[in-house]
Amino acid sequence: MQELVLDARALEHPKPLEEAVRLLQQMDETAYLHMIHRKNPIPLLQMAKERGYRTLSIENGDGVWHIFITKNPQIDLEEKARHV
Repeated sequence: MQELVLDARALEHPKPLEEAVRLLQQMDETAYLHMIHRKNPIPLLQMAKERGYRTLSIENGDGVWHIFITKNPQIDLEEKARHV
């Protein structure tokens, strides 16, 4: 299982969305995207769900968002989120 990490906290709009979409297009069934962002990227999440991806977004106590995206039903996104 491969984790693709995108730390988008320092990127300006529209770079976070563009980079996430690029990574999603490159991902195979064994991978998942872990995006770190300063906000919850609603347009990305909607686009991913429309394309058959599963998503999970959580905000930690410091106001940092961790977004997990995959197509693989065997990848436990909640388990991945527990480790951030």
